[in-house]
Amino acid sequence: QTQGTIFPAPNFNPIMDAQLLRGALQGISCEKDVLIDILTQRCNSQRLMIAEAYRDMYGRDLITDLKENLSHHFKEVMVGLMYPPASYDAHELWHALKGVDTEEKCLIDILASRSNMEIFQMKEAYLMQYNNDLQQDIDSETSGHFRDTLMNLAQGTRMEGYADPSTAAQDAMILWEACQQKTGEHKNMLQMILCNRSYQQLWMVFQEFQNISGQDIVDAINECYDGYFQELLVAIVLCVRDKPSYFAYRLYNAIHDFGFHNKTVIRILIARSEIDLMNIRQRYKERYGKSLFHDIKHFASGHYESALLAICAGDAEDY
Repeated sequence: QTQGTIFPAPNFNPIMDAQLLRGALQGISCEKDVLIDILTQRCNSQRLMIAEAYRDMYGRDLITDLKENLSHHFKEVMVGLMYPPASYDAHELWHALKGVDTEEKCLIDILASRSNMEIFQMKEAYLMQYNNDLQQDIDSETSGHFRDTLMNLAQGTRMEGYADPSTAAQDAMILWEACQQKTGEHKNMLQMILCNRSYQQLWMVFQEFQNISGQDIVDAINECYDGYFQELLVAIVLCVRDKPSYFAYRLYNAIHDFGFHNKTVIRILIARSEIDLMNIRQRYKERYGKSLFHDIKHFASGHYESALLAICAGDAEDY
């Protein structure tokens, strides 16, 4: 059972929340605690209703006011919470593609983990917000087999719920050959299978792969390929197996490998807060010994830390 950390607030009153936010933003020193208390304790659909009430009452855009009054990473968290999920994904992809440097890991995180419906909604939002086609932007900003695989994922054409044991062994054989031969054609076959077969089917394929090769598919991919293509293929496999584990692994790396990669931590916490962040927290603790709550507390500070911890929704004993 997947579970988030943010739920609809009981006794919800968008007008009262809008008034409190307006008061907090108008003060001489912005009352950041009020922003955290409200925005991290309402689900996304409630936050959108607050924004609507705010616009009706004050003739102002809440996101614009947050941007004008806040700064740095705290601003990114508060503003990020105000986007609907598909718009937030679109926003992150746009910045990953159009920033000074392409942020490949952001593209991998989002496109390797989203369902067909999420990808469809994200593409619609991308077109609405930026008047650009997501697939065209991926095509122009990335290259090689990495690009081909992203393009395939961005089509959102993965089969759903269907599994055929009789073809699993064939697919596993193709994957194994692709790890041996490494020609362009083999790479295409590899990404076609990983991007288009259902999760149920891929479970069986990975099992058959282990039987044929005596090796785990992740180890085989890591041995045979490199660069972002390899990272993307591994991300797909890990998401098929267990998405919360994948995101726990990404959070751990973002917190420890880069001396705290803020963008990644913010993006995953916000995007998964109503889906499976509770599960991600559990996997994190099981795998790394320390709680996510503990590690965030250790690396972040101030209102930024408070906002992340509120989304993470840990307990004092998690520290």
